[in-house]
Amino acid sequence: MNRNTKNKQNARKIYRSQNARIKAITETTMIVGIDIGSEKHDARAFNYRGIEITEEPLEFSNNEEGFETLLAWMEDLKSRNGLDAVIPGMEPTGHYWFNIGAFLQSHGMRPVLVNPYHVKQSKELDDNNPLKTDRKDPKVIAGLVKDGRYQIPYIPEGVYAEVRSLSVLRYQAQEALTRVKNRLARWFSIYFPEFRDVYTQPDPVSGIMVLKKAPFPEDIVKLGADGIIKIWREAKLRGAGEKKARQLVDAAVHSIGRKTAHEAARIEMKELLEDYDKYSNRVDELMSLLEQKTQEIPYIDKLLEITGIGERTAYGFVAEVGDIRRFEDPRQLQKLAGYAIVEDSSGKHKGESHISYRGRKRLRYVLYEAAVSVVGKNKEFKELYNYYRNRKINPLKKMQAMIAIACKLIRVFYKILTSGVDYSGTKMLEDIRRTSEDVNTVAA
Repeated sequence: MNRNTKNKQNARKIYRSQNARIKAITETTMIVGIDIGSEKHDARAFNYRGIEITEEPLEFSNNEEGFETLLAWMEDLKSRNGLDAVIPGMEPTGHYWFNIGAFLQSHGMRPVLVNPYHVKQSKELDDNNPLKTDRKDPKVIAGLVKDGRYQIPYIPEGVYAEVRSLSVLRYQAQEALTRVKNRLARWFSIYFPEFRDVYTQPDPVSGIMVLKKAPFPEDIVKLGADGIIKIWREAKLRGAGEKKARQLVDAAVHSIGRKTAHEAARIEMKELLEDYDKYSNRVDELMSLLEQKTQEIPYIDKLLEITGIGERTAYGFVAEVGDIRRFEDPRQLQKLAGYAIVEDSSGKHKGESHISYRGRKRLRYVLYEAAVSVVGKNKEFKELYNYYRNRKINPLKKMQAMIAIACKLIRVFYKILTSGVDYSGTKMLEDIRRTSEDVNTVAA
């Protein structure tokens, strides 16, 4: 099958998908466009042809009373117009849609989301005016829903909701920890640049212990190698001995670090070390909670049996994907991650294909990091990577091959988590269709 044929088939699939969304809206369906705000929301209702069935927009508060008002308003409109179903549509405005979306879902409705960019580009269709108003936006949103230009959001429940929330907290704590490390590196560059000659990282365990009692080079000189060793022995630290202590003292003796503003710098170092301990402990605590929660997810332990796949990858994947059983095909996961391949072509112009980048950024990051890890540690994936790079027909560049590995991981993860099979590197490599020339090239 050639490339053009595949592209036409993919286009037909997309077309059928939008057809399915349009067919979900029947003559007895009421479409409610909701403009989301931080404190107030506005709603307008339309029939399947886009004819408005409300006289005035409904303004309701972002609280229980407001949600109940919206529910009663929709029930009244359904009854008066002989309708039996409601499709509420809204923009994913920050986090403000979470509560109203969960409320509507709990009352038997399936809220849908429209792309904010589509809303922005569609504002001028009716009045040739880009003006944004609380009355106009609900109509634009409803129009997009009517035409099938919407997505059904996934609102995780149960253990999947817990895992996602814990994963977000871990990312936030990790980002805060990274900021502290960067500030530590800056402090060393100013007051003790030779510290990086002794330690390659700004946060070594043995180095942090010393800095808590002797942050400046002159403090370390006064402490001496014996004092440093005493600190480590009292903490029962292994792997740091007399040689490392003497290196640290020697670096302090010859330090060219700044000699002024030490009082302020001492306060800064104290605060940095306190923040470092706080966020390090938080990351560890959240990882422990994630481990406990993910044990409830079927077959998660089988992912960790794959050489090169660690806890952060497994937990991060589940947190972003949620219940994987809701997907019918791993290609849906590829699209969710923004790894769907799109072509840049028009008329006679044939541009290079590239990934869409439309999807969950963290999922894309998790999969790419996992791809780098398995290529370095897993012999089957390393062989697959070399095959992609060196095959006779359509060899891939380094980044392209790594993305191909990430997409392969999606298919492997999907198979394991949906059917509970064990990972088999041999079976994975059997799926590769090689020519005799490819075999000779990879072997060479």
